Amino acid sequence: MKFPTQKLLTLLALTACIGAGLSACAPIIVGGAVIGSLMATDRRTTGTQVEDEGIELRSGSRIRDNPGERVHVNVTSYNRQVLLTGEAPTAQDRQLVEQVVSKVGNVRAIVNEIAILGITTLTQRANDAYITGKVKAGMVDTKDLFANAFKVVTERSTVYLMGRVTQREANRATDIARSTDGVQKVVRMLDIISEEELHELLPKPAPVEGKK
Repeated sequence: MKFPTQKLLTLLALTACIGAGLSACAPIIVGGAVIGSLMATDRRTTGTQVEDEGIELRSGSRIRDNPGERVHVNVTSYNRQVLLTGEAPTAQDRQLVEQVVSKVGNVRAIVNEIAILGITTLTQRANDAYITGKVKAGMVDTKDLFANAFKVVTERSTVYLMGRVTQREANRATDIARSTDGVQKVVRMLDIISEEELHELLPKPAPVEGKK
């Protein structure tokens, strides 16, 4: 799936700005969402959004304290479910990161995808960011999908999808990610809701003036 360079750069810049506004790095924390032509309010409650941001910030701070620079860990929280990605030199460090994050308040579940590998290079991370931008661009271009209903995280060319979505949306987003150049694998960490629940979550149209 290919996109015009200017459009993709714009999307990547927007993603970076949103992510920077939401969280600090631990050493890198991926968060935020693309706002596309099809906009929807975040499907989490305002309180849950604040909790997720706090989980990312507190987790990042604790990881920087211990195990610190031995690891490269990305922390992404959606609906209080935490995804850990990145690299650690040993299985002990991998487990230590999970233990540290498990002690952060409001965490309901942890998915530990940290690989026991050497820390990735900046070039590899830039490629992952580029893939994330392409996947989000594909979602924005899709007429039957709300792009900002998803969080997209890419680690070593594996794409992780997070969000509160219907089965239809989950399948559509998975197809988009799988067809994106450079993606090797897609992992879904999605909370599936019904079409009726989605209808209740969508913004209601503003009342027309003069009509009751």
